[in-house]
Amino acid sequence: MSDYFTTRELAALLRVKERKVYDLVSEKALPVRRVTGKLLFPKKEIEAWIASSGEESAPAERESAAAHFPLVMAGGHDPLLEWALRESRSGIAALLDGALDGLARLKSKDCVAAGLHIPSARLDDWNVAAVQEAMGREPVVLLEWAKRSRGLMYRPSPGQSITSLADIGDRRFQSRQPEAGSELVLSQLLAKEKMRKTDLNAIEAIERSETDLAMAIASGRADVGLGIEAAANQFKLAFAPLVVERFDILVWRKAYFDPPFQKLIRFCASDAFRDRAAALGGYDCANLGTVHFNGP
Repeated sequence: MSDYFTTRELAALLRVKERKVYDLVSEKALPVRRVTGKLLFPKKEIEAWIASSGEESAPAERESAAAHFPLVMAGGHDPLLEWALRESRSGIAALLDGALDGLARLKSKDCVAAGLHIPSARLDDWNVAAVQEAMGREPVVLLEWAKRSRGLMYRPSPGQSITSLADIGDRRFQSRQPEAGSELVLSQLLAKEKMRKTDLNAIEAIERSETDLAMAIASGRADVGLGIEAAANQFKLAFAPLVVERFDILVWRKAYFDPPFQKLIRFCASDAFRDRAAALGGYDCANLGTVHFNGP
């Protein structure tokens, strides 16, 4: 997430082969820098080049660019993302009410981007299948945000150890809303242990964010829940990891190059961002910005 695109990154975002990028460089059609034999493309100049060049955008993308998407990040809740949206002064508001909710809002053009952590059938891949089904013909890009450790959080107590869903027993289990990606993960983890949701002593109330889930357990309103390590650390809860999930951001491709989103991703290259991720714990941001899906 530097101030430059590599050849591969630029080719992916433009939906062309790398050979085409080299051809544009040889034609002196692209802003480029040569550093120790590598081609690097300054992001701000590339943004200006795209904005002034009509042929790079397909008709559907030009139509999407003309629409004024609300400057809202929808989707799954993530404490690091919520903090970065504020701290970067990007101007993008947060409406983080569940991954499925975010995907639906993006499809309806009610947000500029959405955070997703939707598992595949075997918990071996994330988000791509859901995006292909819902948005496969739209000019959107799926970018990796972070890998997150998800597991069981509970109040620490001498002699108490919970390492699996089967260990929960009759302890009060705190659920999330049906639109939350964590509920999809829970269903698959239960299936792996040959359990059902009805085997859990789930309380009636739900919590709508990772932070609220951890707060409910820390305050004693519930005994255990399926949350991320960062939230458990914040409230000094015990944590038993069960899965590493990939949290991605799905964004309209034109909006990726617009100043608000660029301000966010530039902030993610800062020491302040890296320090915050390390302090929260449970994050692996090494591949932040990797493209996992690029629409037509």
